[in-house]
Amino acid sequence: MSKETEFAVFCTESYKAQKRMSGSEVAKLFAKYDVYSYLCEFYDVLHTTGDQYINRDIDAYLQARGAATTI
Repeated sequence: MSKETEFAVFCTESYKAQKRMSGSEVAKLFAKYDVYSYLCEFYDVLHTTGDQYINRDIDAYLQARGAATTI
């Protein structure tokens, strides 16, 4: 497994726990709004930050694309 894939899994689990969503719900949300590509593209910067920062960044990314999220 690549480091980017491991990071995407970490982000999925972290987001799932914070939002109290199922893994399936997060996977569908991330797939619909291409979050996985975003996480891989910006891995070099994002993996150096904490999980709370990453989750806020994912929320901002989703909101910029019109997804209904609550921060």
